[in-house]
Amino acid sequence: QVQLVESGGGLVQAGGSLRLSCAASGRTFSTNRMGWFRQAPGKEREFVAAIRWSWSGGNIYYTDSVKGRFTISRDNGKNTVYLQMNSLKPEDTAVYYCTASERSTYDYWETSTYDYWGQGTQVTVSS
Repeated sequence: QVQLVESGGGLVQAGGSLRLSCAASGRTFSTNRMGWFRQAPGKEREFVAAIRWSWSGGNIYYTDSVKGRFTISRDNGKNTVYLQMNSLKPEDTAVYYCTASERSTYDYWETSTYDYWGQGTQVTVSS
């Protein structure tokens, strides 16, 4: 099992920044991909960003609406993944969830390809 704990959410004005953190513990050696999803009220959970790693290298993915504004990164030593969010917009308001996968599938944008989820952290962007 892998446990994920998010932190860093809050209230910010449009144009501001926040950094989310996701600390992983447990069988972290079994995971090869971590990501962030978000869910706004009345909407489905949607993909935001993911980072994949392997012995041969890694990849980073973003949904189009956050490219150039959000940055996902990973600190191996701390088993922590970060989501730096800049130039925030009211439409970024949502509960943000950290997630991890043990699978080798490519479809990183699908919630069904992840095995573990955090409890979520609220991000609210005021206009």
